Amino acid sequence: MAQLEDEAAQHTSALGPLVGLTREDIFGAVAVMLRETASDPQRLMKHGQAIGEDMVKIMTGKSDLAPHPKDKRFQDPAWQYNPFMRAGMQYYLAVQKGAAHWLEDLELDELEKDRARFISNIIIDSLAPTNTLIGNPSAQKMAITSGGLSLIKGLKNAYDDMVNNKGMVSQVDKKPFKLGENVATSKGSVVLRTEMMELVHYAPTTDEVYAVPQLTIPPQINKMYINDLSPEKSVVKYQLDNGIQTFVISWKNPSKDQGHWDMADYVNSCREAMEAVSKITGSKKVNVSAGCSGGQTAAMLASKLAADGDDLLGTLTLMVCVLHPKQNDIEAGSLVSKNGLELARRRAEKKGVIKGDDLARGFAWLRPNDLIWNYVINNYLLGQDPPAFDVLFWNADATNLSAALMGDFLTVFETLAFTKQGEVEMVDHKIDLSKVTSDLFILGGVTDHITPWKATYRSTRLFGSKDVTYVLSQSGHMQAILNPPGNPKAKYYVQKGAAKPLPDTAEEWLKGTEEVAGSWWPFWMEWVQQRSGEKKPAPAKLGNAKYKPLDPAPGLYVMEPC
Repeated sequence: MAQLEDEAAQHTSALGPLVGLTREDIFGAVAVMLRETASDPQRLMKHGQAIGEDMVKIMTGKSDLAPHPKDKRFQDPAWQYNPFMRAGMQYYLAVQKGAAHWLEDLELDELEKDRARFISNIIIDSLAPTNTLIGNPSAQKMAITSGGLSLIKGLKNAYDDMVNNKGMVSQVDKKPFKLGENVATSKGSVVLRTEMMELVHYAPTTDEVYAVPQLTIPPQINKMYINDLSPEKSVVKYQLDNGIQTFVISWKNPSKDQGHWDMADYVNSCREAMEAVSKITGSKKVNVSAGCSGGQTAAMLASKLAADGDDLLGTLTLMVCVLHPKQNDIEAGSLVSKNGLELARRRAEKKGVIKGDDLARGFAWLRPNDLIWNYVINNYLLGQDPPAFDVLFWNADATNLSAALMGDFLTVFETLAFTKQGEVEMVDHKIDLSKVTSDLFILGGVTDHITPWKATYRSTRLFGSKDVTYVLSQSGHMQAILNPPGNPKAKYYVQKGAAKPLPDTAEEWLKGTEEVAGSWWPFWMEWVQQRSGEKKPAPAKLGNAKYKPLDPAPGLYVMEPC
């Protein structure tokens, strides 16, 4: 169960170029493989013969094929000691090995080969014997020891998913979690509500607070309470306990009628929230933190403020966010094509919104071993409930994505807008991060498969900031952020010695780092506090005369069903 929690938490969904992936791109990759295979029958015969030789060795008990030591699917002793099970495993490994050699022999360019390799891995993973009852010794043992009850429970779980989860295998048991009771429990109030967002002002927990407040901009496809999951994992609570005046935006889940909401609308909402925070706190500066797609929105906001000569922005913290993407950053990136992006745009415009569960389903099938087959085995074959894990509960609470915003994110990806200085126009200005001079804190995650850390490091070269700090957390994506003090396994990497300009590349930076045991939160908090002004008495009330408290935190928008 712990393994399931960890695997899925490392692969929480996120906005990126993959929202533009279409079935045509996938079918196209398959077509290229078939075309190249048919073009040289002799090569096909050669690889067929090699697989045949492996099959003969398996049948005669002479095969030495063995799974990779890290392959968790074949850890049951039966795979080693039961001759029938061992043979079945080796047949599968022979196919896997043969496919890998065949792909390497195809005369494809590097991009086509990456596409072929990715698609073939998805297909071969689906054929693993562990995905079936007859080929899974752990499931067979469970059926025997439970007197068949595990099979009945597995059928019930499968039926529940068909009826209540649109046919997708459940990754989380949602029943134990209730917003405002054991998730998102920090005290606060909505002090501003618009059609697009709510602004939540959290109640101070210290007698004194720093003068400069902090506003968090969350991603647009997940709800804001990732920042306040539980008291132990709450970034909100940690900020409050360290004297930071804390505000968080909560996005409205767009319906088809709001499909026209674009990047300009979201940036204008962020700006409206910043201005409200400034008026409530009396501060002329507002520090901003943001993660993932919220980070791209915050970067666009910073560029717009700089273009307008508005100095409201204080510091800027960007967590697990890529502003300078490259197609080979992620495994599935090779599947994305220009034609596919245009098709994705047109389909999104027709629908108005991209449904949150459609995004989640598509993302899961790009990493099926971690996000599909693990749960098929656990929920259906073993008859166990999926894990009750707060991060997965939040991840399953995905919201819709407006067609216009999706189009803007794809434009940013296609044009590399953040890497240009005044060449790409969006949000009523020419984007130019070199004009943004705010102190900058950037976070990456060592095992992040969604926003790889070396891609997040490229952001350090884009801004005009003279003070840039980069921290690498020992985890992946959201787990890199939710890494509070007290975790004995936690560690992070920072540049050695006194502050100095960061190197041009991630590889150079890594050579000059030191490993620090523990959470990166205290390091970040000290950085924020040093840039948050003097201390003053904590406010006795939330909001002010203009921005009066409306509903208690976490607000109404997060309560709306997806």
